[in-house]
Amino acid sequence: MPFLDLKDGRLHYELEGSKQSPVLVLSNSLASALSMWEPQVQPIAQRFQVLRYDQRGHGQSLVTPGSYSTAQLAGDVLSLLDALKIERAHFCGLSMGGAAGMWLATHAPDRVNKLVLSNTASKFGTPEIWATRIESVRTGGMKAVADGTMERWFTAGFRAASPQVVAKIKQTLLATSPAGFIACSEGIRDNDQQQSITRIRKPTLVISGTHDAGTPPAAGQFIAKQIPGARYVELNAAHLSNLEVSAEYTKTVLDFLAE
Repeated sequence: MPFLDLKDGRLHYELEGSKQSPVLVLSNSLASALSMWEPQVQPIAQRFQVLRYDQRGHGQSLVTPGSYSTAQLAGDVLSLLDALKIERAHFCGLSMGGAAGMWLATHAPDRVNKLVLSNTASKFGTPEIWATRIESVRTGGMKAVADGTMERWFTAGFRAASPQVVAKIKQTLLATSPAGFIACSEGIRDNDQQQSITRIRKPTLVISGTHDAGTPPAAGQFIAKQIPGARYVELNAAHLSNLEVSAEYTKTVLDFLAE
């Protein structure tokens, strides 16, 4: 199981596919882990090296004290690319992972080829929303937000039709460190890239879910308008569109990268 030793802990990652292929980084959402990308790995690894990692505070990666800023989370990606001697990579991030992607394309554009920003926002909700979630986890642990999160992440139809997928994601959420969740939530609360993303000049695909209440289509449409030349696609899904409509999601990403 590969880990990268950072100065303050270890970052868990997986690298799959031919070493001769270009690299695609997949970055997970809040309260998930690199396992959320399992439906994408096999089809994408036929054309790309797939680099997944557990964001700081998640999965088997380090949990450090204090709020995790978007810059800090994106910095972990740069450390991982440096350690693996990857000069440039495509980047696909969902929700919190998308925030890291925006930061990278703005502040370290020489390391990014194409950019996929999925089910994400340049500013996430209101401080009051995040205060409520943080307090819920602080007092009741991850169990306090588990059911509500599943309702936001998947449509009712998908929850009924694919209970095993939902149960697996719920288990990953429940296994997430409460301290890591709170630290990342504080960073998401303070994340505001509404103006800075206008500087992005990378080919960009923005994916939204029609039924996504957390990062609604309007948030994706705003990003696409702010980034010159960005393309916008809307899928019939809620927040974790890569799981709810996995085949369509994977094809959308691959078609964009192949252009």
